[in-house]
Formats: sequence, C-alpha cells, structure tokens
Amino acid sequence: MNKAKLLAGASAALAALGVLSVGPALAQTTLNIATVNNSDMIIMQKLSPKFEAATGIKLNWVVLEENVLRQRVTTDIATKGGQFDIITIGSYETPIWGKLGWLDSVDDLGDAYDYKDLIPQVKAGLSADGKMYAVPFYAESSFTFYRKDLFDKAGIKMPDKPTYEQIAEYAGKLTDKAHEQYGICLRGKPGWGENMAFFDTLVNAYGGEWFNMQWQPQLTSDAWKSSIKWYLDVMAKAGPPGATANGHNENRALFATGKCAIWIDATSAAGYIYNPKDSQVADKTAFTASPITDKNPKASGWSWAWALAIPASSQKADAAKKFLAWSTSKDYVKLVGDTDGWVSAPPGTRLSTYANPEYIKAAPFAETVLKAIEVTDPAHPTVNPVPYTGVQFVAIPEFQAIGTQVGQEIAAALAGSQTGDQALEKAQAATERAIKAAGYPK
Repeated sequence: MNKAKLLAGASAALAALGVLSVGPALAQTTLNIATVNNSDMIIMQKLSPKFEAATGIKLNWVVLEENVLRQRVTTDIATKGGQFDIITIGSYETPIWGKLGWLDSVDDLGDAYDYKDLIPQVKAGLSADGKMYAVPFYAESSFTFYRKDLFDKAGIKMPDKPTYEQIAEYAGKLTDKAHEQYGICLRGKPGWGENMAFFDTLVNAYGGEWFNMQWQPQLTSDAWKSSIKWYLDVMAKAGPPGATANGHNENRALFATGKCAIWIDATSAAGYIYNPKDSQVADKTAFTASPITDKNPKASGWSWAWALAIPASSQKADAAKKFLAWSTSKDYVKLVGDTDGWVSAPPGTRLSTYANPEYIKAAPFAETVLKAIEVTDPAHPTVNPVPYTGVQFVAIPEFQAIGTQVGQEIAAALAGSQTGDQALEKAQAATERAIKAAGYPK
C-alpha cells in the first residue's frame, strides 16, 4: 500500500471520528505526550505523523522506560505541573486518579468512537463512579510462551494448564547455560509494575494475598514463602544472568532472539514474538495458559491495560481528545494492520478486532488472549476474601510505593544479597508501617 493511499485512509478515519473538524486554534496546538517504550507505543509514535498531517496538531513525544514514566507522570499530575497533555497510564492509576479529580473524563469522544465495541472488562477497569477516565490503547493478561521446537526435541509436551512445579521441571531440562540457552526468563527488575506484576500472580496461584480482611499484611505467610522459594530456585537453576536488570522489554528481547525456552509474561507481547520482522523464533513459539498450583487451580494471568488519559491540568483537552479518538479507534487498529501487519494490531481492547478474519488468521494466539482477558476477575483476585481489588496490584493509592519497595527486597534476594525469608520479613515490616501510616483499615 503506497503512502498516498495510507494518508487518504488515515484522513478518512479521522473524518469519520470527527477529528478533522479542527479549528485554527487547535491546528496550531502542540500536544506533549508521555508514553512508555513498549512496542505498541513505538508503532503509535511511528504512525502519528498521519494524524499531524491530517489535523495540523503537532505532537511532542516523551518516551520513557516504564518505571521512569510512572515516576515522572505521578509527580507531574499530583502537583498539577501541567507538563503533559496526554499521559500513558494503566488500570491501576486510572480509577484512583479519576476519583481524585486529576483526570478529565473521556466519555465524549463521539458516537463514531463506538464505546460498546470496547471489551467490557477493560472499559470497567478504566472507569470510576460511572465515568471513563482513560481509553485503552492495548490490554492484556499474561500467559506462557514456550519454544515448541525445544520441547519437541526434549520429548516434553506442554499441558493446557501447566503447574508451576511442571514449569520448573521443564525449565531445568531445557537449560544449557554454556550455549546461552536459558530454561526460563522472568521479570527481575524491581518495581510494582515490573517484577511484582509477575510475582503477584505467583502469590495468587499459591493461595496468598497482600492483606487479609483487616488490612493486615500477609507477606510472611506460607503462600508468599512458597512463591519466593519457587521463584529464586527456578531463576538460579534455569534463568539468565543479571536477571535483576530484566523487565518486560529485556525478557522479550531475550526470548525473541532465541535465548529462552519459557517466558511467562504479557499476552500483548505475542504480536511481537509472532512477527518474523521482529522475532527470530516467530515460527518456533507456542503458548499456553499462565501456570497454576493445586492451592488455586483457577489462578492464571494478570489484568492490565495501557491507556491514554488527559490530565485535568492540561489546557489543551479538546485537541488531546482528537488524538485519543484517533489512536484508540477501530480505524487505527486497521491502520496498524495495513502498515505493520495484522499480527501487530493493538490487542485486547476491541471486540471487533477479535471478530476480524484478517487478525485471526495472522494471530494464532487471538482466541487464547481474549479468553485470558475475559476470565480474569479483579474484583475477586485471590482464594481468600480480601478488602481490595486488582489482580497483580492492590487498587489503593499507597500501593505504588509499597509494591515497589517489596519489589526491591525480592530483587535483592534474586541478586543473592539476602535470603528469600529475609526479603519477606523486611517487606512485611515495611508494608505494616506503610499501611498503618496510611490509616488502614479506614
């Protein structure tokens, strides 16, 4: 498809959404956008000149690593600094910040936006008190990527719902560190949205929780001890060196270059791994559900969306909504399919994507991903009753600091500077102090 046709198609999409009805004031506007350096966001940045050409609105991109993005955006929005007009935030921050009045509602992008096409669980996670405060750019659960060629060579068959014990066994058999082949790659970089995103689902699978119904921290429970033992053991035996520096992007690169036999991480990475332009193992990868244990046979992946929101401090909300309407629309999904291949289309946000024969043909993981997203239940994330919502996070304002501190203790254990039990004891004490200082139970 040539450049003229692509631009014409983009213009038509913008017109259908009412985005081209821009007056002179908007046409001279520059929007400052803070975003994460994930592959889907990089594609958005690459395609955004089509929006600029069609509207005259200029875009200034600030692309940051995930932990840095969260720090910068949180500081700016809490202080009403007004540095950004559009921010990339997730399912954790959106309802909390919306309730605090830090975000503009985004319920008014027009009938052509087709809110009913949004996957209900994703839309609900970006809403509070009946208002939507961010629109999803892509959404995800987590599942297990594995190298089917290595499994076949070793005579191993991956179950539909593997247990963590089985995963550890397979990882050990498929490790050949002398040839830089690692049985498993898991997040080790500290952060509530980095290593703790995986570790929280591990704790859920072992029947644990962050807090009991009295808001008492449970980080030294048997479930947490079993989780950290499994994690440290499997990473020592079968993981790559320097794992405390590896977050989502680093592990994705390791897997895509053939270094990992198993990778448990975001379903949204499937488009990258299955794209032969990006991945050396596109034709060698298979997938299955996130692991379980006999303590919680229903536990599986996490529930997350990366979304675009408008800070209440922005003076350019009208122009910002034009960009939100364009970049998260059905027509944008088609634009990505036409330019980068349907396997790279933003996943997890719109029902129409999963009804599209072109996407289903290009993305063999589509049905599994949709099911993983639809079966997660942030309102009931654990075996025991808990006073919070959120699968791989606790939906309270204090969790960002608590989760990151706990992540640092677990990373220190992974680095070998303390034992798993010592990490959990320190994490428990820090969480007790933080939750007491915050006045829980409220």
